Amino acid sequence: MKTAISLPDALHRSADRLAKRLGVSRSELYARALAEFLVKHQSDQVTQRLNAVYAAEDSRLDAALTKAQLEALPRESW
Repeated sequence: MKTAISLPDALHRSADRLAKRLGVSRSELYARALAEFLVKHQSDQVTQRLNAVYAAEDSRLDAALTKAQLEALPRESW
């Protein structure tokens, strides 16, 4: 799909140089950059969703479970 975008001149020149150095077209360079950007921000969304789920849940440990866990540990002398 063709897309027209506007870029600052310096960014355009830098992208051209990098594309030439990598041996790819400008379009390929922009597609790769956008793909990486989307992956980065997709993981941000996952984190935000997990934070929302865990914020709604009670995170306190059950007192009986805590006691049972402590009793299961071997006694050590320091």
